[in-house]
Amino acid sequence: MTARAAGALGLTAWYQQGRLEQYGPHRLFLADAGAGPAVLCLHGFPTASWDWSRLWPDLTREHRALAPDMLGFGFSDKPRGHHYRVMEQADLIESVVSQRLLKDVHLLCHDLGDTVGQELMARQQDGVLSFQIRSVCYLNGGLIPSAHRPRMIQRLLAGPLGPLLALGMSKRAFGRSFSAVFGAQTQPDALELDRFWRLLTHNGGRRVQHRLIAYMAERRDYEARWLGALQQRQVPQCLINGLEDPVSGQHALEAYAQHVPAPATRALPGIGHYPQFEAPAQVFAAWREFRPH
Repeated sequence: MTARAAGALGLTAWYQQGRLEQYGPHRLFLADAGAGPAVLCLHGFPTASWDWSRLWPDLTREHRALAPDMLGFGFSDKPRGHHYRVMEQADLIESVVSQRLLKDVHLLCHDLGDTVGQELMARQQDGVLSFQIRSVCYLNGGLIPSAHRPRMIQRLLAGPLGPLLALGMSKRAFGRSFSAVFGAQTQPDALELDRFWRLLTHNGGRRVQHRLIAYMAERRDYEARWLGALQQRQVPQCLINGLEDPVSGQHALEAYAQHVPAPATRALPGIGHYPQFEAPAQVFAAWREFRPH
């Protein structure tokens, strides 16, 4: 076990410090801890809120931190035959915040969570969001669809063979594919890969992977709306980017800088697609420096 793995909160401990909550017909898992200004952490595909476990001690020292497993992910319900959509995920996130009577939050987003964060920002621009977003920090993700470079496994999952591929995926194949998006010096070890795999497969998770990845097509369908959310000037936004990410690394950072006026960015050399897991201290320091007080 690496020192990094030894310092990470295990899945059992993560689950025990959170709770399952009912939202309509579905149950969502939510970690909710700390006190102070609220920060809402939105994870990506194909993982879950445990992605934030290495940031959790720092976040909860000064903030009330909330990290849900979105519908279809982690410990949350994974209904079969369901049409998973970004709009529904955003609706559920609104419900999580509203149920706690929070008036404003900071957003800390990654991957699919970036896209959900963009939709929440678009709703705020439209004047229909049920709470106020104070700031948004994005980590590696497909913020600019033309700069997104999905892995072959993602392309196949989104295609007609997706259901068969998802069911036939082995733990070993997952580990190879997943490790490929990390930095060369920040690779997940066997224990960490086992935890990610357990989250993905919990409660029949393999059966919904091809449905969850529909967000890639939605990014193109709603490109104008979600790009508009990035280009607004009312809410402070920043991008913290792991440059070695083959999916949304340096090329995505450059595209963000081209599309966003006066962009606030922080580049992390040697870091891949999961900065919050690979370099939590650097991410927290960069976010704390950016975050408005």
